Amino acid sequence: MIKVGVIGLGMMGSTHLDVYAKRDDVEVVAISDKDPQRLSGEALALGNIEGQAAGGFDIPDADVKRYDEGRKLIRNKQIDLVDICLPTPMHTAYARTALKAGKHVLVEKPVARTLREARRLAVAAGKADTFIMPAMCMRFWPGWTWAKQAVAESSYGAVRAATFRRTSSPPTSGTFYMDGALSGGGLLDLHIHDIDFIYHLFGMPASVTSAGYTHLTGEIDHVTTLYRFDAPMPAMVSAEGGWDMTEGVPFNMTYTILFDRATAVFDLAAEHPLMLYETGREPEAIPLQDGMGYTHEIDYFLNCVAEGRRPQRSTVDDALPALQIVEAERRSALNGRPVRIRVQN
Repeated sequence: MIKVGVIGLGMMGSTHLDVYAKRDDVEVVAISDKDPQRLSGEALALGNIEGQAAGGFDIPDADVKRYDEGRKLIRNKQIDLVDICLPTPMHTAYARTALKAGKHVLVEKPVARTLREARRLAVAAGKADTFIMPAMCMRFWPGWTWAKQAVAESSYGAVRAATFRRTSSPPTSGTFYMDGALSGGGLLDLHIHDIDFIYHLFGMPASVTSAGYTHLTGEIDHVTTLYRFDAPMPAMVSAEGGWDMTEGVPFNMTYTILFDRATAVFDLAAEHPLMLYETGREPEAIPLQDGMGYTHEIDYFLNCVAEGRRPQRSTVDDALPALQIVEAERRSALNGRPVRIRVQN
């Protein structure tokens, strides 16, 4: 039985609790939040995707230790795994503390507010005997795992172009989101999902050209980026992301990948989210695994912990290139010029 403590009971903390509640080999023994109403279950965070924070874990009736500060939870000797769902600037400090205490760590995205902070965490992770995994859910999302396999195996030939889009109205579940100094704006908090997945598919781009603007947070709230890769990578890869849509506009998550012999279209809101249009064939709705990426990433990490197997599908080292790309996009958007990316070790 893996004993888990969850720090932060906002949208993602509640979503993670829902996943743990469905496992019979996991016991949530402690929760932490500075808000007493969330800690008691009187106040519940809401998600922006159907299925998030659904209330599958009964906080009011749960027989768990309750802490008003996450470091108190980390000191609980019962706990094997600490799940960190705090605001972004707090991720690395609590993750390092948990690693030092001998806990396994699942840490929400973005893993850090800056590349420099993420590098400090990578050093700590390299010294730890326990495991740490960033919760980069798109690497586990049904339909996106299909894309990874199709690209890696050249199932429909080479990729000629790929486009990603992830937009929403402003977050309402936490005040920190609207302070760009803390959240990094929509560029870091939301768009990073597609940045990470583009890196996951194609590796590090040679340069980025971004257009974006600040409206809500003091940081980039909406951005469109063109990614250039050295040959023979795709000629065209672009992504749009941000949370500046008018209130009421639903969350949007899509991709279109043009292969030599087919086009794949994913739209989270569609009746059939993943459609394949292959040359010489009728359009095909690709069957997808049940559940969301949150479930599959947590299941994967729990299985790694149970089997003593270091995670490979999402690592702290993977988080460094994603943050390097974020910071390059920010510079490009602010300066109005392409920014070359130097591969760093």
